[in-house]
Amino acid sequence: MTALAELATNRHLLTALTAMIIAQILKTFFDYWRTKSWKKALFVSTGGMPSSHSALSVAATVSIGMYEGFGTTVFAISAVIALVVMHDAAGIRRAAGKQAEAINFLFSKLEDQGIKLDEKLKELLGHRPVEVFAGAILGLVVALVSFEIFPLVTS
Repeated sequence: MTALAELATNRHLLTALTAMIIAQILKTFFDYWRTKSWKKALFVSTGGMPSSHSALSVAATVSIGMYEGFGTTVFAISAVIALVVMHDAAGIRRAAGKQAEAINFLFSKLEDQGIKLDEKLKELLGHRPVEVFAGAILGLVVALVSFEIFPLVTS
């Protein structure tokens, strides 16, 4: 089997990507429900409910655990990476988004003085803890459903 074919049939990768795509779709619909306005850019954007990064990393980790074993080295590595991703989303990236919001506010005051700036900084970078948790639950559910649908297929 060629490397491309192996990649295209990798159970763990497909499970993770499915969870990420579902999260991105849900993010767009949740934002519409909240704002009554469609923002198609959210489909490929960071931040928002649920965290697609959390869904992706947890789905991969659970898939690896269910097929390869929860006591394996590859599961341990995947679990550590998932925890780092979720911590980063709720911590560092969220703080960066808050800083961008404050800087944009200051820039708006400069524009009131006639100083024009090229563009605003992106504010929606990270997640509230509930958004990270929702993404993790989504990833778990996608991995469990995937395992139930394709129990005999292994990568």
